[in-house]
Amino acid sequence: MATAGSQEAPRQARALALARHPKLWLFPTVLCGLLAVVLSLLYMGGIVNPTGHLHRLPIALVNADRGAPPPGQPENLGTRLAKAIVAGTPAGTVDWRQVDEAGLREQLASGKVYGALLVPKDFTAAVTALVTGGATERPTVTVLTNPSLGSLGSSMAAQIAQNAAHQASRAAGRELLAALPATPAPGPDTGATARLLLADPIAVATQVGHPIGSHSGLGLSAFYFTLLAVLTGFIGGNMIHSGVDTALGYTDSEIGPWHTRRPTVPIDRTQTLLLKMVMTAGIMLLTTSLVLICTAGILGMDAPHQAMLWLFAYCASLAVGLGVQAINAAFGGIGQLVSMFVFIALALPSSGATVPLQAVPGFYRFLSVFEPMRQLSDGIRAILFFDARGDAGLARGWIMIAIGVALALAFGFGMTRYYDRKGLHRWTPQPTD
Repeated sequence: MATAGSQEAPRQARALALARHPKLWLFPTVLCGLLAVVLSLLYMGGIVNPTGHLHRLPIALVNADRGAPPPGQPENLGTRLAKAIVAGTPAGTVDWRQVDEAGLREQLASGKVYGALLVPKDFTAAVTALVTGGATERPTVTVLTNPSLGSLGSSMAAQIAQNAAHQASRAAGRELLAALPATPAPGPDTGATARLLLADPIAVATQVGHPIGSHSGLGLSAFYFTLLAVLTGFIGGNMIHSGVDTALGYTDSEIGPWHTRRPTVPIDRTQTLLLKMVMTAGIMLLTTSLVLICTAGILGMDAPHQAMLWLFAYCASLAVGLGVQAINAAFGGIGQLVSMFVFIALALPSSGATVPLQAVPGFYRFLSVFEPMRQLSDGIRAILFFDARGDAGLARGWIMIAIGVALALAFGFGMTRYYDRKGLHRWTPQPTD
């Protein structure tokens, strides 16, 4: 009589024998290798060189200088400084938006610019005082940051504005020093101290242009809340898909050593998809509420307009969940891989929520036109940081949610009805005992 030990050895030998077959290795090896290559290129390609891919990063430029032009000059020094800053920036890298102070407040409040450079109203008078020896301090231009658009984008804009101001200052200093007489005139000091000030006549100060709360993750809370909404829709949709198929007897239930197979319920693909979508709509009510309770209630995330935030997040999760159900219904076993690329792999690097879209390669900017995470992150950012303004991205977010839901319903039910009409049923009768 064979013992348990003697039976176990042939099983182990069987596994090792099967592992020697190259065909068994081929498909999973190729698929896993391709997945590693594609994900590496997608994720690292979007963030590895943001400055090298900089393309028209929007920064406001405000010339508030009201001084009269110096003798013999057609423009005041603030206007000349603004022109020098624009001309000294590499072509195509920065979109300098020249606005007045009211326009600056509007651009910052709607998230249209990542930062700003402000030339003060007494700039010409202050520089002139340096030349005549009537001042001992340099005039100051102010760099304003916008942390609500993310810490990386805001810091990039601040660095660009600071560098532009310093370059323009040194260029202006060379002109001012060249205009000084070789022998200082008697009177106010125009000697070594004045020349030192004139060599770099402009000081640069940095301030926060659009403040956000201390519980905002340095502007990243909008991205992570968006990620939670997408993940609850994506993972929840796949769990509902698997759970329904198991309950209806179309897939096995295997938990640890326990394996069961329920009797197959004869139901067509269209009705199955309808059931999964109804369950998705119901369960997303719970998951969205729990996400908001945990983030805003327990962790204290700064979250004004909580009712609107809940509604938008629910609709966002629902759109993703319905999309997952539609893709799974259309593609079957590889549906989860397809939906992972649609909602996660391609969406994350093209969201613009961590690295500005103006600092990623053009391929990602193309993806951002239709990939859902960009639209959803703009909407949630508008609710959290921009007083739920429609022009800050909220209106576009609602529109894209509506389009996403419509596409999921049309694609999902279109494919299942086609399969049903062709007689491509899923059920295989299973024994009930």
